[in-house]
Amino acid sequence: MSELYDLTATEMSELLRAGKVSAVELTEACLRRIEEVNGPVNAIVTVVADHALEQARQADADLAQGRIRGPLHGIPVAHKDLADTAGIRTTYGSRVFADHVPEADDPMVRRIKAAGGITIGKTNTPEFGTGSHTVNEVFGATRNPYDLSKSAGGSSGGAAAALACRMVPLADGSDMGGSLRNPASFCNVTGLRPTPGRVPSRSATAAWFTLSVPGPMARTVADLALFMSAMAGFDPVSPYSIKEDPAVFAAPLERDFTGARIAFSPDLGGLPVDPETARVTAEAVSVLTGLGATVEQVDLDLSDAEDAFRIYRGWFYALNYGDLDGVGPNVAWNVEQGKKVTAADLARAERLRTGLYHRMREFFGRYDFLIAPVSQVPPFPVDHPYVTEINGQPMPDYLAWMRSCYWISVLHAPAMSVPCGFTADGLPVGVQIVGRPWDDFGVLQLGHAFEQATGHWRRAPEPAGR
Repeated sequence: MSELYDLTATEMSELLRAGKVSAVELTEACLRRIEEVNGPVNAIVTVVADHALEQARQADADLAQGRIRGPLHGIPVAHKDLADTAGIRTTYGSRVFADHVPEADDPMVRRIKAAGGITIGKTNTPEFGTGSHTVNEVFGATRNPYDLSKSAGGSSGGAAAALACRMVPLADGSDMGGSLRNPASFCNVTGLRPTPGRVPSRSATAAWFTLSVPGPMARTVADLALFMSAMAGFDPVSPYSIKEDPAVFAAPLERDFTGARIAFSPDLGGLPVDPETARVTAEAVSVLTGLGATVEQVDLDLSDAEDAFRIYRGWFYALNYGDLDGVGPNVAWNVEQGKKVTAADLARAERLRTGLYHRMREFFGRYDFLIAPVSQVPPFPVDHPYVTEINGQPMPDYLAWMRSCYWISVLHAPAMSVPCGFTADGLPVGVQIVGRPWDDFGVLQLGHAFEQATGHWRRAPEPAGR
């Protein structure tokens, strides 16, 4: 057997239920791995070893009595530091909340625990998840395990780096403008942005806001599906929660893609893309045709998503963080943008998003899936606040380099990043798979087929101590 921390969540679950390994052994293996490699990477910022081992002992006791709590029984999980964890420090990456300890769990955390997941710690995030580069004033920067001089992406960068380093088999995250997909691409793991409402979330101020969604991250697509079988499902805490049995995600992922119609957009309508990123992403076409799919390059214009995303995002930041003092520059900038939003702006955003939804509804009548770059660049230097230019084209602000992700966020569609290959310098690049709204399982099936055909996920990082 390989090291226990090398096992996928699916493998861990099978061994646990067969009595070949204990939850305590798995938890101890992950804790040792965190101690060995977390230091230079800075992925997990709060470790709760005693708490995790207590949960693991209870999981073993339950198994001994034939009781299985759910699909995640006995499997260690790390939670993003944006998700409230009762009795465990949750900072949101903000010095304003540096000593904050919530009294109640986030709905997603509550579901993971109910499914038997073992909380092992919290993963790093930029302040309030603001930006696709994980750095904050509380814990500092998370570094890319494949090159410690590079960014792990964000805002679920701690989660992605922890997964790549084999510190945990599962880690949750969230995504407004790419925060599950970008770090997955940067760290050679998988991340799914579900259809809004698939994984319910609670908001006291913006219950109808659909741009930000919680979701799963893992090393394999099978593990993503396992995670979704615990995370998904109806919850009245969200007014647009989807009423569908999460057991759908426990169904077999294998599917024959012969004849599937797949659109390939190399730049989503003229976005600048780094040449190495473009080269690796284009390799996905031959993989998909090898699976029997028909792949057609399309000239897709999603530019209407630009204003819609920025207007809604600014409004959200002003609503949620406008009264906070002491926030960092990125949050403050977003708040200021939001305070400038007018009724006419909101009307324009709604018109643009509605028109885009109907155009894409027709588009997905012709195609089953869309594939495109996840990020427009490979991992960039960790000491750079953001990407300032791509192919000689200046980026006007810290958001612009992530249009390839946040334009997709506006579509109300499931989208995932799956490992696609590596640059000449050995940096990971993912491919983005976008499906029809509500076809989350179909996206996972295509991602699984792609992953099985390529095996890129097996290439582990060297700097992490392997």
